[in-house]
Amino acid sequence: MKGEQHILDDKITFKEVILNLRSWVYFFIGHWKFFLFAVLAGIVLGALVSIFKKPVYHAETTFVLEESDMGGMGQVSGLASLLGINLGSMSGPSGIFQGENIMELYKSDNMLGKTLLSPFDNNTLLIDRFIESNKLDKKWASKVDLASLDFSISRESFSVTQDSVVKEISKLIREKHLSVEKPNRKLSIIYVTVSAKDEQFAKVFNESMVENVNTFYLETKTKKTAENLTILQMQADSVRAVLDENLMEFANIADRIPFPNALVQSATVESRKKQIDIQAASSVFAEITKNLEIAKVNHRNNSPLIQIIDSPRYPLKSTRIKFLKGTVFGAAIMVFLAMAFLYFRQLYRLHIEES
Repeated sequence: MKGEQHILDDKITFKEVILNLRSWVYFFIGHWKFFLFAVLAGIVLGALVSIFKKPVYHAETTFVLEESDMGGMGQVSGLASLLGINLGSMSGPSGIFQGENIMELYKSDNMLGKTLLSPFDNNTLLIDRFIESNKLDKKWASKVDLASLDFSISRESFSVTQDSVVKEISKLIREKHLSVEKPNRKLSIIYVTVSAKDEQFAKVFNESMVENVNTFYLETKTKKTAENLTILQMQADSVRAVLDENLMEFANIADRIPFPNALVQSATVESRKKQIDIQAASSVFAEITKNLEIAKVNHRNNSPLIQIIDSPRYPLKSTRIKFLKGTVFGAAIMVFLAMAFLYFRQLYRLHIEES
């Protein structure tokens, strides 16, 4: 029974809660001067932040990516099948970089590193500008001496330290400064945004990044069909050279024996051999020429279309803390901190000092 009575004594009633809250309200009201000072301090700090904090600039490029459509090759494929040509063997890899894969390509270390090592101006690289604008030489001073690193040399000659710095900066840009979005999955419009406090860096980096990635995309997308086209062109040129040579030799034979004796068959053997060679070379050349023309059509259809819609222009879009917003948030934060300080100080006095 004594244990049950102890439990009942420890229970907190609703009345006690109300009284406790009222006592805290009176306590906070009694320190209104302290809260007034906190509000004024928050307003001043918020105003200073809104005035002196650098804005973040956003360089945005919008482009349309239209993948190759092999549906238009239906008539050509039907015609090619009648000629005994397998057009499918000449087509390129239809699955490479389709859909959202190109968006991941923008975030790859290879593309980010290549862009960082691109020129910012005549004397500076983008990576040097990023280090300077973000003061990484001071922030990373305990880890690496960035001032002693020369990023203008060939990438193959980089030291382990240089490669590590490029990878770390690429990671930093990918996480905090780069955004690649496709707002509507049904559309083929892609937004590439670079955000930075350095307006010039944001614009130049965005332009270089888009150029590097889209060029790599086009070259890789059409690599196989371009190789097929080159091989067929070399074969066509080679067979044409053989055909021209046979035609010249047949003409020389005809010049030596303009009117061969019909009764002497051995005199026409050589000319007949050349005629057979000419016919064989002509047949091969005609077949390769058909394949070459179809390969050209296939190469054109396999090439994706990348059309820039909007590119970054000065002045860039910027986000900054507005004066009113800064003062309101500053005051609210300082009031919260003041309330927490008074609360924990009072608890310390009640439960520690008095005990």
